[in-house]
Amino acid sequence: MSKLRILSKTGVETSGVKHSLNPFDEIAVEEAVQLKENLKDRVSEVIAVSCGPPKAQEVLRTALAMGADRAVHVNVKDEATASKLQPLGVAKLLKAVVEKEQPNLVILGKQAIDDDASQTGQMLAGLLNWPQATFASKVEIEGDNVKVTREVDGGLETISTKLPLVVTADLRLNEPRFATLPNIMKAKKKPLQVLTPEELNVDISPRLETLSVTDPPVRVGGTKVASVDELIAKLKEVGAL
Repeated sequence: MSKLRILSKTGVETSGVKHSLNPFDEIAVEEAVQLKENLKDRVSEVIAVSCGPPKAQEVLRTALAMGADRAVHVNVKDEATASKLQPLGVAKLLKAVVEKEQPNLVILGKQAIDDDASQTGQMLAGLLNWPQATFASKVEIEGDNVKVTREVDGGLETISTKLPLVVTADLRLNEPRFATLPNIMKAKKKPLQVLTPEELNVDISPRLETLSVTDPPVRVGGTKVASVDELIAKLKEVGAL
């Protein structure tokens, strides 16, 4: 666990912080690996993709250790540029990679765990003009038909669609496997291709500007009261009543 520090009022300090795989993306990787294991005649390979600074290769090696066959790193130069990378920029980069690699199924985590935006998968589907199945808790593939059970506010919803498809993974889709030491060592030898936004001809200029980032107010200690009357008096004192 890392203690975050505000950096120049526009973000958080990430230097020296170990990068780890987003839990939702970890579930997405696990689902892709399971599909390859269960549909050997249909799934030829699993390609892990990450867009970010050089440190992003750490999480790609984790994906390779979990069973992905190869990886693509879209190198966004440095931490400062990467910190301004927004969901639309990531979706554009992923679209370019999809057009280059020609998969027919893309699985992403349902949301990032820094901004909780939950936008990249939907934007990618829109840019590709592909159907989408978000918040998936179960994925079943038969031929080109895909049945996805997804979590909604009222319970579960099951939809049927066709490949190609963009899926975003929810927590209950699966339980990711533990990357064993032998697989971690093997992952170091698996291919990892490095591309740049310029090579993909993608403009990742941010559409939104962060004006200010501040630390939350320091919490002060509570006060015990002996009676309801004293509680009411205290609430009036602080302007809560």
